Amino acid sequence: MDSSSDSDADSSSQNSSTSTATPQQHAFEKRADGVKAPKSDINALILDYLTMEGYPKAAAKFCKEANLQPQQSDSSIQRRQDIQYAIHSGNIHTAISALNDLDPEILDTDPKLHFSLLRLQLVELIRECNDTDVTRAIDFATDNLAPRAAANKDFLNDLEQTMALIIFPHDNLQPELARLLSSDLRRTTAIKVNEAILMRENRRREAAIRQLVRMRTWAETSGRSQKKDVPETLELGLNTDGNEYGETSAEPMIMT
Repeated sequence: MDSSSDSDADSSSQNSSTSTATPQQHAFEKRADGVKAPKSDINALILDYLTMEGYPKAAAKFCKEANLQPQQSDSSIQRRQDIQYAIHSGNIHTAISALNDLDPEILDTDPKLHFSLLRLQLVELIRECNDTDVTRAIDFATDNLAPRAAANKDFLNDLEQTMALIIFPHDNLQPELARLLSSDLRRTTAIKVNEAILMRENRRREAAIRQLVRMRTWAETSGRSQKKDVPETLELGLNTDGNEYGETSAEPMIMT
C-alpha cells in the first residue's frame, strides 16, 4: 500500500474519532456536578413540597419510604387540598364554606382575597348561564360584589370587566376577558387561598424549592449581566413527565 493511502486512512480515522468524541463539559457544569447535596436535604425538600402544596397521600407515603417525620398532620394537608380542589373544579361556594369552617377570620381579615373568591364565583355563575337567563349572575353581583366594589376602585374595575362576560359571546372574547374563563383564574386564586391558610397557621407561604428556584434564576441573571463564564443554557432538571410523588389521578390538586 502506498504512503498516500496510509495517510488517507489515518486522516479518516482521526476525523471519525473527532466526530464521535464527547463534547467537553463546561467548567461551570463540572463544578456544579462536583457539588453533591446530602440525600437527607433532598428528601427534606421533597417532603416540604408535598406538604406545602397539599399532597397528603404522597407526603405520607414519602415519609414512610424516607423514614421522615411528617411536617404537618394529614388532616391539615387534606383540608387545604379539599379547598383548593373545590376551587380548581369551579365549586367556589363549597370552597368558601370550607374555608370559613377551617378559619372564618381568613376572609374577614383579607378583603382582597374574599373579593377574589366572590369574583371567581361570579365567573362560574356566568359560565353556567345561558343567553337568555343571567338573573342569577346579576343578582349575585348586586348582592355580594357591588357593595365591596363601591368602596374600592380596583374591585370596581374587576367587577366591570367580569360583568362584560354577560354581554359578549364567550367564543369570541378579547384576550383579557377570555382569561377569566380559562383555568388561570382558578389556579391563581387557589394558590392565594393556600398561601393565606399557611400564613394563618404561622407557616411559610410556599414550598422552599420555589424560593431556591428564584434564587437560582437571580444568580444566573446576575452572572450573565456581569459577563461571567456561564453556559448558554442551564437546565433546572425539573422537566419530567411526572413521578411517583407528583400529580396523580388520586391527588390532582396542583395545576401550576
